[in-house]
Amino acid sequence: MRIFLIGFMGSGKSTIGHHLARQLGWDFVDTDNIIAVQTGLSIPEIFTRHGETWFREKEREILLSLLSKDNIVIATGGGMPCFADNMEMMNRAGITVYLRLPPEIIIERLRHGHIDRPLVRNKNPEELKKFVEETLKKREVYYNKAKITIDSRNQSVESATRLIKDALDVLFSDNAGF
Repeated sequence: MRIFLIGFMGSGKSTIGHHLARQLGWDFVDTDNIIAVQTGLSIPEIFTRHGETWFREKEREILLSLLSKDNIVIATGGGMPCFADNMEMMNRAGITVYLRLPPEIIIERLRHGHIDRPLVRNKNPEELKKFVEETLKKREVYYNKAKITIDSRNQSVESATRLIKDALDVLFSDNAGF
């Protein structure tokens, strides 16, 4: 069993993923962290040196390598589901959970976030708003293919985790549950 957390940057995939994995007693990985460790570069450095296409190809390699792991929660990069057939692959290999947030909350989190995100670096507030709204609209075509969607607006990490576990219980009501 694998759980893939998908959603826009700043949606809480890593934070919620850590918590969910602890609750389930499973392993947790963040694909961005794996890429950074493997390359010895930060994500912004990767984008600067190699570009987004190279990064997306590296993400796909990581995804393929994780398909052999069981009992794992995987926080994906925000664009991972939109590259090649990654979303279909994740849906076949496990449970995809879309952490949905409205654009205004994403924008607020990105404006005040402490993580250097290469796709929004150096954007003024109006450019950031336009980027988030346009990119989210394109990506939601993929995100909406998730098996579970959680509206994580106004949810604490604990309550978002509980919502995911409840949705998993419903999805697997024939099994022992989570």
